[in-house]
Amino acid sequence: MIHTHRMAIFACGASRDFALKVIDALNANAPAGSPEMKLGALVCDKFSDGEFQPQFNESVRGATVYIIQSTIPPADNLMELLLSIDAAKRASADTVIAVMPYFGWARQDRKDRPRVAIGAKLVANLLHAAGADRVMTCDLHADQIQGFFDIPVDHVYGSKVFIPMIRDMKLPNLAIAAPDMGGAKKAAVYARALDASMIVCHKTRERANVVANITAIGDIEGKDVFIIDDMIDTAGTLCKAANLLLEQGANSVRACASHGVLSGEAVKRIHESALSEVYITDSVPHPELADDSKIRIVSMAGVFASIIDKVYNYEPISPEFDR
Repeated sequence: MIHTHRMAIFACGASRDFALKVIDALNANAPAGSPEMKLGALVCDKFSDGEFQPQFNESVRGATVYIIQSTIPPADNLMELLLSIDAAKRASADTVIAVMPYFGWARQDRKDRPRVAIGAKLVANLLHAAGADRVMTCDLHADQIQGFFDIPVDHVYGSKVFIPMIRDMKLPNLAIAAPDMGGAKKAAVYARALDASMIVCHKTRERANVVANITAIGDIEGKDVFIIDDMIDTAGTLCKAANLLLEQGANSVRACASHGVLSGEAVKRIHESALSEVYITDSVPHPELADDSKIRIVSMAGVFASIIDKVYNYEPISPEFDR
């Protein structure tokens, strides 16, 4: 099917560098003779009291508009995305697609204590109310968050880039570890794909972001362990798990996570831990880590470029999020 609406790609402030990589990937894979894609002109005027107002400095009338923005730090970046969606709809865009490499508030996916909000559901409602027709995102904290939306959600996985990377490392005694019981399903996917054994860590928390105790279950002795997670926030769980695995006889411990939030003293903890390497994607921008000795950044821009192109051209996208 030939698309009747032109594609226009824009970026909010937190994800401009990621969006430029997406544009480069789209241009690199475009058929010969195709017009060159460029990042659209979206600016954000700021007022002295902290208020801001996004504005499209080019026409989006009748266009299929992709707006790229990771909501980290969460509050202002989510609001900028919502206002940009609203601006595109009011400027007569035909379709508006929110591309969120990192979806903030995804950890608030259920009422696990009395009198708490379900933030992920609220964000889904806000995106729909702002006028988003579709959402693209990567490695939600819980897959069922997709069900919070009444619009299509394209959910891709970091495994798309991490599994080939780990396979190419050819570690002789590879074992895949889940940092907690909740990550066991994700770790099992990696273990099956890489024909590796599996280790599961069990943790108890004192409070949010504070781990009280952690234990490991599985064959650890002499293994080259890869800890798999969806995000690294304070790195407390990750570093405790890595130290425990090394103490219990692991030959080496590495980790990969789709979202490197890396708040507080996370980077310091990683450097002081038993971890030999940590791999994160560029879903959360960390330009200061470009030359880091231990933390490596793997780009998801090519995966998002492919899914953007396929959705625009009405092509099947299942290979892009097939685990």
